[in-house]
Amino acid sequence: MKLSMQVPYGGTPAELAAAVAQVGELERAGLDIAWVAEAYSFDAVSMAGFLAARTERVTIGSAILPIYTRTPTLLGMTAAGLDALSDGRFVLGLGASGPQVIEGFHGVPYDAPLGRTREIIDICRQVWRREPLVHDGPHYHVPLPPDQGTGLGKALKLINHPVRDRIPVYVAALGPKNVEMTAEIAEGWLPMFWVPEQAKAVFGEALAAGGDRRAPDLGPLDIVAGGLVAIGEDVTGLRDLMRPAVALYVGGMGSRDRNFYNALIRRYGYEAEAQRIQDLYLDGKKNEAAAEVPAELLERMTLVGPAGYVRERLDAFRESGVTTLSIQPIGASPVAIVEQLKAWVG
Repeated sequence: MKLSMQVPYGGTPAELAAAVAQVGELERAGLDIAWVAEAYSFDAVSMAGFLAARTERVTIGSAILPIYTRTPTLLGMTAAGLDALSDGRFVLGLGASGPQVIEGFHGVPYDAPLGRTREIIDICRQVWRREPLVHDGPHYHVPLPPDQGTGLGKALKLINHPVRDRIPVYVAALGPKNVEMTAEIAEGWLPMFWVPEQAKAVFGEALAAGGDRRAPDLGPLDIVAGGLVAIGEDVTGLRDLMRPAVALYVGGMGSRDRNFYNALIRRYGYEAEAQRIQDLYLDGKKNEAAAEVPAELLERMTLVGPAGYVRERLDAFRESGVTTLSIQPIGASPVAIVEQLKAWVG
């Protein structure tokens, strides 16, 4: 099992520098992958390039670049560029994000996320193979047909020679159809709010259906999931640090009738709780919404407690199919936490 961590968003130059410095320290402690997010923050590509220059071994991943904010070809070019800067240490994490961000911040329609993701991955892989780019799908046409433009477009291939002609693609997916597609065509999967005890019941059917169509050359699907980590005799209260984030996603990342995270928590069996969290959050009662997040859910989604208990949770995540543990280390020494986890996972 590998170890990965989300790089903090940061804000000021000092905060960004501190985040990069921490990745360097954790890299030396055994961290395998550093994920850079992009919601409506600074762009992820700038930070990924900075990390490439300041690290030596750790894999750098985008988690995620939204599929609507760049052309498919640019996503392929960007991944190839970051892979070259890092000497083959980049993985392309893609996701649809959500209507609030895509339509509210970027001003483009949020439509056909599954179909677009499938076509984008196909186009990216053509770019990396340096093939003259030709794609005629339901959503993307490259080159642009003559009747839709000047008629001067021609099939081009990437000028540069990529470090790799197959950069790993990871997809953030929660819904059954999206998970099924991810299991079929992607190298890795980026789920959110993973509950090991419920994962098979919620995701197993979709993973199996996609896996049945999976090409052998893709290898096993890398499942990246985890949560907050704190090791000690008196640390269980730290689980509450997750309450605001869970309330934000379950309550506020979407409308009352379209919230992917709320739907997931309902599928885990917390239907009444998900409803209360959403009602409170959308009514502006954020603290009250956070207080409604079930303690049992927080316990299941985290690895927080004495060493023996954390090892049990580590086994639970592994047995549920997780192959890369995504961690948020909390405590005086994140380096010590990574070193300890690395010793346990081998």
